[in-house]
Amino acid sequence: MNVKTQPQIVVVTDAAALAETAARRLIARVTRGDRAAVCLTGGSSPLGLYRLLAERPWREQVPWDRVHWFMGDDRFVPENDPLSNIGAARRAFLGHVPVPRQNIHPIAINSNYPEDAARLYEDELKQFYGMDRLDPAQPLFDLVLMGLGPDGHTASLFPHSPALEEKDRWVLGVAKAGMEPFVPRVTLTFPALAATREMLFLIDSADKRPILKRVLAGEDLPAHRAYAHGDFVWLVIQAAAPER
Repeated sequence: MNVKTQPQIVVVTDAAALAETAARRLIARVTRGDRAAVCLTGGSSPLGLYRLLAERPWREQVPWDRVHWFMGDDRFVPENDPLSNIGAARRAFLGHVPVPRQNIHPIAINSNYPEDAARLYEDELKQFYGMDRLDPAQPLFDLVLMGLGPDGHTASLFPHSPALEEKDRWVLGVAKAGMEPFVPRVTLTFPALAATREMLFLIDSADKRPILKRVLAGEDLPAHRAYAHGDFVWLVIQAAAPER
């Protein structure tokens, strides 16, 4: 699988169309092969998709017993905290569908420190993958969902962070976030996120238009540094789409 240097931009009418388009793309990815892995994102952008997956007819199209769900990043807070990404995913869909418990892979926020949790999560990813080194010809994920912060961050990879330069580690602890909420986090790195058949950025609100324009124009922001060894897609509502 070759790195896609130019992302594909898919523009849809509104947030409802974005959720349905993302659901179709997710289902297309996870219904191939005997086992699939999806890397979830946090924030508000994926919530429409998540809620849709818990509803008919969409929930009936997902082979829940064969799909594993991972996190691209999470805040170092309990799952019942409103800031928890895995907590939000459970409330939106994972807690309402017949997914086996062992197929949900949360980051261990009960560890003492974010860096401890990062190393545990990296070990878990490597065990799932079956190798200690990423091979571009063998994706770790079938689909990686991504969001875009108002400062250009994605996952918990913030502007000017040393984590942006990480080439070897799959997961890192983030002692202090680059923007609110200023809580510690754990994040996958660019190499781990790139090990996917498809990377799908979700842009579901008009207020993301200015930062999206900067990212797509090539400004050195974290989201511009994202890449994938498979398909690389920006799924954007019309109101957020930059002028051609």
